Amino acid sequence: MVLYAEPLENLIEQLCRLPGIGPKSAERLAFFMLSIPREDAARLAEAIIDIKEKIHFCGICFNISEGDICSVCSDSRRDPTTICVVEEPKDILAVEKTGAFKGRYHVLGGAISPIDGIGPEELRFRELVQRLGQGGIREIIVATNPNAEGEATAVYLSGLVRPLGVTVTRIASGLPVGGDLEYADEVTLGRAIEGRKEL
Repeated sequence: MVLYAEPLENLIEQLCRLPGIGPKSAERLAFFMLSIPREDAARLAEAIIDIKEKIHFCGICFNISEGDICSVCSDSRRDPTTICVVEEPKDILAVEKTGAFKGRYHVLGGAISPIDGIGPEELRFRELVQRLGQGGIREIIVATNPNAEGEATAVYLSGLVRPLGVTVTRIASGLPVGGDLEYADEVTLGRAIEGRKEL
């Protein structure tokens, strides 16, 4: 049974396809969009079309970019000897916000997940090995997510890169700043202990 006019039903259906948006959230968003001025709706639609037409992947690291090469790869101040490997372009933003990394990046486009049919062939390992073959890279920092898929990806990447004579490191994982030990799960606390450093 159709509850709303077809255009509204269609919008709700399309919004439901977005990650993290269920039917109720889609309905709220649709009614919000219905209530905003036409100019605001046009700007939103134009912004969506713009990203599809103007944003693509960097030819070197596969970060999102307006040009052929992203702003990180074209920045001569970045350390070209260190590459931080991440799963998705959004992970670059998370690392950049720390201000702690001054090297370059490589986006794999996901993580190894056999249950989802994603093997190494579906990710950008070949392109990373090609970059390493050009020489000059001394360290790969693996910054995949600390879950089963991210760990599998890190292990695979390490086995792929180590024979090439490049140092492979993994970002530490453990307790968040301001967290209490009593609320930490065993795996997180165990990793925090394993990743300890001298004061």
